[in-house]
Amino acid sequence: MSTIFITGGTGCIGSVTIYKLLESPEVSKIVVASRSNNIAPLKLWLGEELDPRLEFVTLDVADYGAIEKVLLEVNPTHIIHLGAYQSPDCSKYHMQGMEINTGGTMALFDVAERLPNLKRFVFASSAAVYGMRAMYPNPGIKEDAQLAPPNHYGIWKLAGEHLARLFYDNTKVPTVCLRINTTFGKGRDKGKTSAPTNALKAIALGSVNKELMPFEMPYEGRENYHFVEDIGSYFAACTLQEYEGFGAFNVKGKTIGIEDFLGIIEEEAGKLGLSAFVKLSIAEGADPNLFVSDLSHDKIDATFNDLPLTSIAEGVRLSLIEFLDMANKGSLDYSIN
Repeated sequence: MSTIFITGGTGCIGSVTIYKLLESPEVSKIVVASRSNNIAPLKLWLGEELDPRLEFVTLDVADYGAIEKVLLEVNPTHIIHLGAYQSPDCSKYHMQGMEINTGGTMALFDVAERLPNLKRFVFASSAAVYGMRAMYPNPGIKEDAQLAPPNHYGIWKLAGEHLARLFYDNTKVPTVCLRINTTFGKGRDKGKTSAPTNALKAIALGSVNKELMPFEMPYEGRENYHFVEDIGSYFAACTLQEYEGFGAFNVKGKTIGIEDFLGIIEEEAGKLGLSAFVKLSIAEGADPNLFVSDLSHDKIDATFNDLPLTSIAEGVRLSLIEFLDMANKGSLDYSIN
């Protein structure tokens, strides 16, 4: 049986990862660590009655003493590290971002070296570890491509990957880094790439309020999209499935132009009778999407079994239905970062 310790477990990806982990009878306990312990995002997936296998601890990952105390007491078999500042906060608050995204990651790996029962460490990395788009003229960018992060967030994620590799070298505990790009769907409320989700929310909220709510994408270009529920499945699989060694993996996704993504939204909204509430566009003078998008997911597909890849159209349809239900209940959070 597995005891899983997860940081950032009340965030978007943490919540859906917990939802997927709880589907496994192998999981006996999940200790959820976060700074706020706001469990509302978890309730989006689990309902009002949370699973009794969940335990909560308030924890700042930059506090080494607190990390040491909690981890040694919990003595987990698996660790999933998701807690981090998003790109906008990293750009705005450099020192705090470094303390959390790098210092907190270092603290976790340092203490984890002393855990006697640890079987797996999974680190949430990002496609931000890659360089500017012009560095990669061909599609299907593999994990061994040159890395040159274009912002602080990417630099600190790459530092986390190097710490993960060093941790594996020191312990031989199987260690996985998952490079995520643009996740969309329920619970995706923060970060620059929450914009595709906010476009969907504008339609749902406009429909319920009987008003047209125009939405402009703040950047343009191509983007690699992941449906949020798939991301939870990837973290759960890479935590629980058999694996030996160290590896960094692009997660599965589909790359298309942002204008094509908006077209899919318009089409799926029309099928749901929402055409009157669709007005989507790309902002005039929008900067190109900073992060590289044309990523290969051959490596993760060849390493782990039965990983889903929901089509963008299906993910959009499911998200619109979820957001309509939430808007009708008055629980849809719509705020532009």
